[in-house]
Amino acid sequence: MKPSRASNAIALPFESQDQYRQIVKDRFAFRSFVELSATRFPELFPCEFHKSGFTLHQIRHSSKLDLLLRRIKVKSTGQILQIRPSFAMPYMTGQTEFVSKALYLRLWGVSFDALAYVFGRDAKYWERQWIALGRPSLVGSSIKRPEKLPMHIVADEKHTRLGGKTVYAPTTVAAGCIIGVTVTESASEEALTEAYGEFAQEAKALDPSYSPESICLDGWSATQNAWKRLFPSITIVLCFLHSVLKVADSCLKRFGSLRKEVLDRAWNVYKATNKGEFSQRIRRFREWTQQSIKVGKLKAAILKLCNKRDQFSKSFDHPNAKRTSNMVDRLMNYQDRLLYAQRYFHGKIETARLGLRAQAILWNFHNYGERQRRKKECGISPFEDLNGFVYSENWLENFLIASSRGGKQM
Repeated sequence: MKPSRASNAIALPFESQDQYRQIVKDRFAFRSFVELSATRFPELFPCEFHKSGFTLHQIRHSSKLDLLLRRIKVKSTGQILQIRPSFAMPYMTGQTEFVSKALYLRLWGVSFDALAYVFGRDAKYWERQWIALGRPSLVGSSIKRPEKLPMHIVADEKHTRLGGKTVYAPTTVAAGCIIGVTVTESASEEALTEAYGEFAQEAKALDPSYSPESICLDGWSATQNAWKRLFPSITIVLCFLHSVLKVADSCLKRFGSLRKEVLDRAWNVYKATNKGEFSQRIRRFREWTQQSIKVGKLKAAILKLCNKRDQFSKSFDHPNAKRTSNMVDRLMNYQDRLLYAQRYFHGKIETARLGLRAQAILWNFHNYGERQRRKKECGISPFEDLNGFVYSENWLENFLIASSRGGKQM
């Protein structure tokens, strides 16, 4: 696939449009600004840039936004890089501040027609802006330091529809961010290996030696085998929540106090603090079940949970491992609301893939509301919580800078 021009573009933050318009005309001021930016944000520039330096290459005028744009050339490789102000969208399709307000409403599934009614242009314009969010590397844009790559992750597949047919959205989550998502037409081991392999490929582009320690999954064997093929040394931790929910489904509300006692005992097992205590509690849970439960379906569900002791207890070998899929479930709920609002997918599978990635980008970079910031100490967005900094307080500018050169690092 021929790389897009965006893969050679670097978006940089300027204090104002006036500052940019002054600097871009002055060769010496522009060079100084680029050198300072490379010192502040080395991850945005290629390694060769830092080793050999650069020369100013070209200056062009964009009639769309009436802006001058400069290009630079890396001395050692001859690579041409376009320096673009972050207040302008790629290909000069609009002002970032204007576009950011419209696309932010996609967090609640507002339709492209509604965006066109409120903000002008047409629905296709907003759809193109939305789809473009999904093109850069999801991992490379969301995680800006190799040491920030998560060692403990959670993954699951969501059922959705494309043109009326069932498709699957394998989703990988860590640190409150969606770091991998795509669309596949099958839930077979081969299809899931290829789907989750998209995350693995992007993560290894950031750190070739990357291999997560653990992953929390449900009991679907194709998913577990896919992750083992991608990362042979990974520890698969079975999600305890899924097993408890199956027990709850078998324990009807009409059972009254028995239902409460069963679920309380199940979660008491989960609260064990070490592997020995966990084994003891699950053994006692089994013994109590054998003596006290007469309902065949409920008894079978509890014993099935107890038989998975070894798969659950692997989490104690990795203190930071996730033991339930709550994190991915919450973010897949966000996916589901948006997909329902747009009545799922229509058209080509690649467009559906880019749409899901755009959802992930919006989630990772969106600014928290004031009430959420007051409730706990956190950054302004999931991106800041993960990386510890932001390039810009405007979520879309922050993304455009982070996704410079298609999300490539160094």
